[in-house]
Amino acid sequence: MDKKYGRDLTQGSIPRHLLNVAMPMMLGNLIQTSYSIVNAIWVGRICGKDALGAVAVSFPVIFVFVAVAAGATMATTILVSQYYGAKEFDKVTRTVGTSFTLAIVLGVALSAGGIFASDWILALLGTPASIVPQASPYLKISFAGFTIMYMSFLVSSILRGVGDTKTPLLFMGVGVVVNIVLDPLLIIGVGPFPRMGLNGAAVASILSSAVGLVLGLTYLNRKAGIITFRLSAMRLDREMAALIVKIGFPSMLQQSAVSLGMATVTSIINGFGASATAAFGAAGRIDQLAFFPAMSIGMAVSAIAGQNIGAGKIDRVRQTFRWGVLMTVCISAFLSIFFLGMPHILLSAFLTDAEVIKLGGTYLRIVGPTSVMFAIMFVSNGIINGAGHTITTLVFTIFAVWCVRVPAAMFLAKTSLGLTGVWFGFALGFAGAMAISLIWYKTGRWQKSVIRHGATKGPTVLPPAIEEPPPAAAGTGV
Repeated sequence: MDKKYGRDLTQGSIPRHLLNVAMPMMLGNLIQTSYSIVNAIWVGRICGKDALGAVAVSFPVIFVFVAVAAGATMATTILVSQYYGAKEFDKVTRTVGTSFTLAIVLGVALSAGGIFASDWILALLGTPASIVPQASPYLKISFAGFTIMYMSFLVSSILRGVGDTKTPLLFMGVGVVVNIVLDPLLIIGVGPFPRMGLNGAAVASILSSAVGLVLGLTYLNRKAGIITFRLSAMRLDREMAALIVKIGFPSMLQQSAVSLGMATVTSIINGFGASATAAFGAAGRIDQLAFFPAMSIGMAVSAIAGQNIGAGKIDRVRQTFRWGVLMTVCISAFLSIFFLGMPHILLSAFLTDAEVIKLGGTYLRIVGPTSVMFAIMFVSNGIINGAGHTITTLVFTIFAVWCVRVPAAMFLAKTSLGLTGVWFGFALGFAGAMAISLIWYKTGRWQKSVIRHGATKGPTVLPPAIEEPPPAAAGTGV
């Protein structure tokens, strides 16, 4: 193949590179977030605060399982991209076959385990009694469709590995449109569609993932050649499976630490009643608007830093840090104006319950502005990941979640602050994450890449050039 996929990020305008790399991911995140917000509006407006609370309780639980899929698909992207670039097309085919086999085996096992343990997990989280009747079936239906969701993410990761970032975006867009259309039909029960309430939102998510999966598999079979999905190629290649686990495990661990921490904090919030849980669910959806732009720019920073560290252009890496901070801070600060100035107006789109809106408004005023700190942390982490120090950022995540956020939320919840103390726990967690990441960045240790260039055995283990956030936002309901 004469033309090589990709972009040389070691020359030219850094802000232009940041925008060019980040915009497709930002668009994808905007689609995911729009879908999530529209779903939450349907659920909150039609099914009420208990239904919205059921979704809020279910989200971190499902995300623990999604962390496994996210890590494995990230590893697939890395392996496919490197074997494809090295023109080792037989290994590309082996990676694809093994990845699909793992997706089916792990997907079915996790689905069955999730369904079996759903009620026990809800009890462990101290889910309010009024929420359990809706949360239990919603969670079980979501788990039932996990394998479909996992495989649809895998198709996108394979295409990104060969340099195609636009086609997965198209599949995502189609899936979101299908979901938005099906949501009210299945929740309310229009025409031939049964009235399913909150369960309809879960079924709509599964069906939209199935549509995206069918489109993706059809595309692979008709267009892609060496990455064609074939049943005959599906076998568990031990070497490839070991590489997928080795590369994806840090990401699995990192995302699992976040989701388990979120589940723990959710259990604390549940102790304040159904209104508190619903407020957390609604305000969290709005909060996503500030997080995803920061995540997208942070991932673009990682890609640019990786190339320039490899090229020995350290000064360009420092410039990338400065431009990345400037962009993310501007976006986050702009959105924070709305969180501070009109939180109740934003929340009224989801619910009419005055108590829930009041509690959610307090959350947005406290946690919303801290997205600026979150944004800075993503940029400095992007530099560190670009040098291959993924274990380092894993340690940062565990520290911020389990040494700051969770203990702070637990302690402050028992003070006179009550639920407001939990919101302050979130803010302190973001502050801790930013502080430790910036300190490590300032030491300059990231300048020593952990990547060995010119290795003769196996692929070089790099962080993904274009990594996407965990796909839970698009695949777990609202």
